[in-house]
Amino acid sequence: MDRSRKILDTAAELFYEKGFHGTSVDELGARSGLTGPAIYRHFSGKDEILATLFDEAMDELIRAVEPADDDADIDFERLVRHHVEFAIRHRHLVNVTQREDRSLVDPWRRKVNRRRKLYVDCWESAVARCLPTATSAEVAVATQSCLGTIFSIAYWPTKVSRTPGLADLIVRLTNEGLDAFRG
Repeated sequence: MDRSRKILDTAAELFYEKGFHGTSVDELGARSGLTGPAIYRHFSGKDEILATLFDEAMDELIRAVEPADDDADIDFERLVRHHVEFAIRHRHLVNVTQREDRSLVDPWRRKVNRRRKLYVDCWESAVARCLPTATSAEVAVATQSCLGTIFSIAYWPTKVSRTPGLADLIVRLTNEGLDAFRG
């Protein structure tokens, strides 16, 4: 594993455990097997490390929201399943991106906010395809309900997040949630 990757993975763990502001560069270096100052050979500081974690998460999530099937329901199921599996695999990272967005500083904050808006817009398009008669407000509510459910996995007890067939359960739950809008 290259050092930048090790630093990022360690940062996700430490930011999850202690928060962004509760983690020092020296501690990050020590847990990564480096000295604190060696971190600066890879990143300009903690702010860039946090922004890079956000970017990596957004890269994968944005790629997944692109439509991949002509059938809106099949595409929605694929979208939900991917996001649930991402939230399970990267619990610490998802938790950090949910909690520490307030710690982002400009110019990274602006970039993340633009990307997050694009991401939510894509989700709303996917939901709107499944709910062609829904109002824009209903689509927004349905979208936020789906995202809230999926990303709440980062806060669940580990035992619960390892429930066999969890992705299938969440797909069913979100589909049944959309049924409320189908009337």
